[in-house]
Amino acid sequence: MSRSWDEWREKMVKGQLIARGITDSRVLAAFRKIPRHRFVEPRLAAHAYEDHPLEIGFGQTISQPFMVAYMLQALGLVGGERVLEVGTGSGYETALLASLAQEIFSCERIPELAASAEKILKELGIANVSLRVGDGSRGWPEEAPFDAIIVSCAAPQVPQTLMDELSVGGRLGIPIGDASAQDFVLVERTAQGLKSKQLGGCVFVPLVGEAGFR
Repeated sequence: MSRSWDEWREKMVKGQLIARGITDSRVLAAFRKIPRHRFVEPRLAAHAYEDHPLEIGFGQTISQPFMVAYMLQALGLVGGERVLEVGTGSGYETALLASLAQEIFSCERIPELAASAEKILKELGIANVSLRVGDGSRGWPEEAPFDAIIVSCAAPQVPQTLMDELSVGGRLGIPIGDASAQDFVLVERTAQGLKSKQLGGCVFVPLVGEAGFR
């Protein structure tokens, strides 16, 4: 490759994120730091910093960089949060979260993906992540409440189980819709109750589980 990985990451940050409205300096720094090419198959590494999702096996994808950045910016993380991630996938978003918050709890239903993500995170020296295999739509009740929850797969509605695990002042980001298209919804728990807003269209693989698509 004519460019170094650092140069490709910088090109991605400037051309795909900043140019499209990502302004959170902490999010941009995380994208500059985390090597996305480590989270894709070697045969696809040359495409790791392009503006689209990539297959990671088992019918799953590593999401488009802009969409991940948009979701993370919406969470407004400042550094001290405990975060639940539903859908570890490749582990890329997990690594970004680990740069943005204090402690990450990540659920993945496919054991092979969880094992691969855990291996890469360990190789990168990322130690503030706890991973487990299971139905992420049920959340992680024994570690709740969480300051933020991010769901990297689409659900037909916001799972009550996840809303119940959100702390006061906490934010939950999740794609809501059918299997073909969704809206990214941000739910915030306030002292007066829950409030939500739609932040735009997206397309994610389905959340499979008790509170997702069966």
